[in-house]
Amino acid sequence: MILLGIDTSCDDTSAAVVCDGWDILSNIVSSQTEIHMKYGGIVPELASRRHIEMIWPVVDEALIQAGVLLDKIDAMAVCHGPGLIGSLLVGCGFAKAVAYARRIPLMAVNHLEGHIFSSFLEHKSPAFPFLSLVVSGGHTSLYLVEEFGRYYELGRTRDDAAGEAFDKVSKLLGLGYPGGPIIDKLASVGNGKVFNFPRAYLPESLDFSFSGLKTSVRNKIQESGVRNKGTLNREHLSDEFIKDIAASFQAAVVDVLVRKVEWATVKTGIKRVTISGGVAANAALRSRMAELAGEKEIELFLPSRHLCTDNAAMIAAAGHHHFMTGEKVDMELNPKAYLPLGKPVA
Repeated sequence: MILLGIDTSCDDTSAAVVCDGWDILSNIVSSQTEIHMKYGGIVPELASRRHIEMIWPVVDEALIQAGVLLDKIDAMAVCHGPGLIGSLLVGCGFAKAVAYARRIPLMAVNHLEGHIFSSFLEHKSPAFPFLSLVVSGGHTSLYLVEEFGRYYELGRTRDDAAGEAFDKVSKLLGLGYPGGPIIDKLASVGNGKVFNFPRAYLPESLDFSFSGLKTSVRNKIQESGVRNKGTLNREHLSDEFIKDIAASFQAAVVDVLVRKVEWATVKTGIKRVTISGGVAANAALRSRMAELAGEKEIELFLPSRHLCTDNAAMIAAAGHHHFMTGEKVDMELNPKAYLPLGKPVA
C-alpha cells in the first residue's frame, strides 16, 4: 500500500510517500528556520502563511522523488494535532481536498503518535509492548505503548519541554534559534562539570521539569555580570564560558532524561525503549542512552537523526496502522491545537 503523509504541525512543511508503513520512497521537508530565526522563535502567522505557499510544491517534489503519480496513492494520512492551529489547518485542508478529489481513505494522526512510530521506519522496529520517550521543543513525555492505539502516559513535563529549554538557554547566551543543534555542537567542546546545574529528578513520579534548570542558567549568566539594563551583552561572554555553560546545561538535561527512562524500565519491567522527537537527535543523549542500554540490557531503538525532527514519513507510518485497523476519518475532520495522547497513569 502506498500512502501519502502530510505534516504541517509547526514550522516545517513536509510530505512523504511511504510503502507498507515502513519503506520510505520520499520524505521532503521544507524548513522555515531562516524566516523565524531573526525573531528568536516561531511566529505562528508567518508559519501558516508559508505552509500555504509550500504545501503543493513540497507534495509535488515528494511524488517526483518517489516516482509515483498522485492517482497511484492508495490513502492519505495527515497530522491533525497537537500543534499551531493555523499551520494544522493548512495540512488538514489540503489532505481532505486531495482525499475527496481522489476518493481515497484519509487517516488522522496525532503528532506524538507519529513520533512514536518513527522507529518503525528503520530496518528493525520494536515489538509491543515498549516504552517511548518523546522529547522535542513542544513535548517531553514518557509512554507505555501496549499495542497500536493503546498508549499510557507514564510521565510528562510539568513546565518547559526539554527542547524549549534548549531554545531559551540559547537565547540567553545570544546564540540564536533553533537552540538545540547550536548547544549540542558547543557542548561537545565544553566542560560539562564546570557548572553544577540542578537536576529535577522528582523521584516520586516519572514527570519532568526543566524550568528550574533554565532559571539557574539565567542566574549564572547574571552573576557573571554580562547583563546591562536587562539586555545581554554578547561581547562580555568568553567563548570558554559559553561552551562550559552549554555543556553543563546539556549534561543536566540528559541526566534527567536518561534517569527517567531507567526508572520506567524498572517500574514496568519492560526493556524495549524508543527515543524520538527533535531532542533525540542530540549526540550526548544518544550516547548516554546507548550506554544505559548496554549496562541494563535494554533493547534501544533510535531513529536516524533526520527522522527525529518533524517529518511526514512518521505521520505516514502511523497512518498505515490506522488504515490497517480501519480507523479512517471523514471530511468533517478538524485540527486541534491541544490533543493529548493516551491515558495518564496514576
